[in-house]
Amino acid sequence: MSSQSTSTRDARPALSAATRTLLVCGALAGPVFVGTVAAQVLTRDGFDLRRHPISLLTLGAQGWIQVAAFIVAGLLSLAYAVGLRRVLRAGPAGTWAPLLVGVFGLGLVLGGMFRPDPALGFPPGAPAGNADPMSWHGTLHAVAAPLAFSALVLACFVVVRRAVVLGQPGWAAYSATTGVLALVLVAWPGQEGLSVRLAVAVTIAFAWTTALALGLLTSE
Repeated sequence: MSSQSTSTRDARPALSAATRTLLVCGALAGPVFVGTVAAQVLTRDGFDLRRHPISLLTLGAQGWIQVAAFIVAGLLSLAYAVGLRRVLRAGPAGTWAPLLVGVFGLGLVLGGMFRPDPALGFPPGAPAGNADPMSWHGTLHAVAAPLAFSALVLACFVVVRRAVVLGQPGWAAYSATTGVLALVLVAWPGQEGLSVRLAVAVTIAFAWTTALALGLLTSE
């Protein structure tokens, strides 16, 4: 997983300023999203991560903050996908990794544009259960978020193959662990603790996108 290993086994011309900027966008997407969520989890009245999925942060008077986090992180990820295409196009994962990261970014943007329905008592005054029936925008949000997450997990496994081909066992192990752990956290049976597991899975997956971007930036 070290940049030295990446450099010696995946030599390529120096990155252009534009490509570097696109990769920096990828390095920033995770900290922007996770940092914004963490700040709100600690400060939003009535929000309890043990009960409430982070998507509910898009609701209420301060919901615009999380809406912006979704859209900004999505746009940064879309820019990152372009950067990945520029860097990887001549080698393994050159098609699918950028495409899947692009789908991830699009899913984030859509997740911000279409808010979920109030539920589980959040924002304060909302019904204690889930919305039934769901609104059209709640339905679109419910589709966009899993789409984004699934695309990113698949990107992890695509990069596993790339790392194996290039002889980078550290990156192969890290990418595989990220993909498997994220899937296990989300797919674990039972609803208890689901919102916490989702938040941890998102954090782990975003950490991987940041690490990959930084690795490519430092591997010239």
